[in-house]
Amino acid sequence: MGTLYVIATPIGNLEDITLRALRVLKEVELVAAEDTRTARRLLNHYGLKARLVSFFEANKMARLPSLIEALQQADLALLSEAGTPVISDPGRELVALAADRGFSVVVLPGASAVTTALAVSGFEANSFLFLGFLPRRAADRRKKLAVVAATHETLVIFEAPHRVKACLQDMLEAFGDRPIAVCRELTKMYEEVFRGTVSEALDHFQQPRGEFTLVLQGAPVGPVQSDPDEAAKELRRLKDAGIKAREAVATVSQKWGLSRRQAYSLWLSLGDGPA
Repeated sequence: MGTLYVIATPIGNLEDITLRALRVLKEVELVAAEDTRTARRLLNHYGLKARLVSFFEANKMARLPSLIEALQQADLALLSEAGTPVISDPGRELVALAADRGFSVVVLPGASAVTTALAVSGFEANSFLFLGFLPRRAADRRKKLAVVAATHETLVIFEAPHRVKACLQDMLEAFGDRPIAVCRELTKMYEEVFRGTVSEALDHFQQPRGEFTLVLQGAPVGPVQSDPDEAAKELRRLKDAGIKAREAVATVSQKWGLSRRQAYSLWLSLGDGPA
């Protein structure tokens, strides 16, 4: 029986790969890659000749049986387009199935846009919340942001260039004008780290290009000045976004310094009865 190797690959600069990863890629016979063109470029750069097979979001379920069959005979490497497989990339189902069938699963750590952006942001990194890619639909995205508006943990978010401005605008409405680090094209030639507030980031990125990782400072820790008017406005936004009463009340009471009883009374005053 073979071993499934889950291998982190560079997120931009091809030098950001471990010696261990190169050794394993030299030894395996088959590599399941999210993007075979990117994987081939990496392999060619280091003179490696492993056979590639595509394994991406649209074909991953159909590909699973043949990959498990291949593992019966030899080792298999799993690569995402960039960074660590499974983290906002295909691979979870393959890892789970391989482990369930008794195959050894070995992860080779390495490059990650999450930890790279978090480290360069300068924000609290002992505890953080990774949200991955936010929902594409605006209503779903706002609902997701509303749920985490009161968390004190640093937030890390992936976003595509054509949705960055809409995402930043929704963040401004959900969180206020907090400090943010917007990391673009990390480790690549045109790497950029913008530090400022959310509104300043909106002004700065007029024509966003490249891959983005957003790192947002968490909600302030400590006593919060009670503000029923702002709390009521927030509850209305949450209700309009489809958030249920219990979740909205918990979020707003913490953020605006109200008791849950006070926040729930404000919720009921919005009309239409409790959701």
